Amino acid sequence: MLDVVQHAVEAARRAGAGYADARWVAEETESLTVRNQEMEGIDRALSQGIGIRVLVDGYWGFAASARVTPEDVEHTAGLAVEIARAASRLPTDPVRLSPVEPVTASWSTRVQEDPFTVPLDEKVALLMEASRRMQAVKGLAFGEAILDFYRRRTSFASSEGAAIQQTITNSGGSIAATAIGDGEVQRRTFPGSSRGGLLAAGYERVRTLPLVQEAERVASEAVGLLSAKDCPSEVTTLILDGEQMMSQVHESVGHPLELDRVLGMEEAYAGTSFVKLEDRGTLRYGSDKVTLVADATSDGGLGSFGFDDEGVPAQRVVLVENGVFQDFISSRETAPVLGDGAASAGAMRADGWQNLPLIRMTNINLEPGEGTLAEIIGDTKDGIFMTTNTSWSIDDKRVNFQFGCEVAWRIKDGRLTEMYRNPNYTGITTEFWGSCDAVGGREEWAMWGTPNCGKGQPGQVARVGHGTAPARFRGVQVGVR
Repeated sequence: MLDVVQHAVEAARRAGAGYADARWVAEETESLTVRNQEMEGIDRALSQGIGIRVLVDGYWGFAASARVTPEDVEHTAGLAVEIARAASRLPTDPVRLSPVEPVTASWSTRVQEDPFTVPLDEKVALLMEASRRMQAVKGLAFGEAILDFYRRRTSFASSEGAAIQQTITNSGGSIAATAIGDGEVQRRTFPGSSRGGLLAAGYERVRTLPLVQEAERVASEAVGLLSAKDCPSEVTTLILDGEQMMSQVHESVGHPLELDRVLGMEEAYAGTSFVKLEDRGTLRYGSDKVTLVADATSDGGLGSFGFDDEGVPAQRVVLVENGVFQDFISSRETAPVLGDGAASAGAMRADGWQNLPLIRMTNINLEPGEGTLAEIIGDTKDGIFMTTNTSWSIDDKRVNFQFGCEVAWRIKDGRLTEMYRNPNYTGITTEFWGSCDAVGGREEWAMWGTPNCGKGQPGQVARVGHGTAPARFRGVQVGVR
């Protein structure tokens, strides 16, 4: 399809574009769901088309089409140019793009076993067995097991000479156990909520996930939560596991450091940011235990790729180093406002062929510290341990937040004791990260996936990764959600 996107770029230039790029995208998905040993659904989809983006006198135009005949491509390119000319009447400053070296390249997710060729019977049998083992636990209402597969093929060309082909593959699975009793509904999931078992990999990811082996434990905890006490309200030491840290990093670090939010270009869907341009190198974002990076090269991350949707190479950008804010997640359009010849962080991605690329966090990773989760708990005299996100809320500046988790345990003299249900914790972003006094080591660090990050208007959905380890925070308000 490189010929098609190169033809689109040429057509846009002939129509009057000063700059043009084109993306042909084909997205293939498969999702299987079993509930109480009954097949709930097998959903398959394929979407493909071309999106053409142009600059005319410094103003953007974009048009897209599912048809890619030469005539349709030329018509779509011409429409994008017409839209750019119309946009030039708006009271905005012309766009300047930071430079990027155009390349001819190809890149693919490392895949050992194509998930789309694994026999359907084998996939269904795995889900049925996981569901059966959950149902075997007395008192369980629903045992659900899910497999998800995703593949995106992209051909990209630009008027600067880029010609790039990529294939991104995601695979994973999860289980969820739901217990109902006495007006209470409790749910436990594995390996995480929101289909959290996805990674950038082939079917080998599923083969390493102990969905069947963990089914009984997950179901037993869901039933046990029905008779557990509500989480007490207090200010205490809080330890979060790696899965919950994924949500904490996503909402209170990833989104507020997207530069379009800082500049007010993104407001309608999920707000702006408390961070200012002049905060680089000075803002105390967290304690010296906290280092966070945006790394599109992370192995297995849902935010990993070879090149973003502007043809910028994947890279590792230090966002916060030893607690001090260092840099933003930027694009070719926004990087110039940072001065000093700043280059794009390579973070522009679009939801499919039919949408304009937006700044999207890649893999926002909390760098590992030292020690295991058991050692961090053992070093805690009194506190609360929480795991697995169920809900979140954060204000439109990304300052005040609250998170609900599936389950919590009291920590007494370095041991987990009583289980609590409906736990919740609240905080202020920089104060919360400033209270962090322990981050788990490399042995506890793992990559997690968020397949449904929303942003933009019209809304777009992105797949984002987070490498995290368990962490401890002092003086946190906890309670019941």
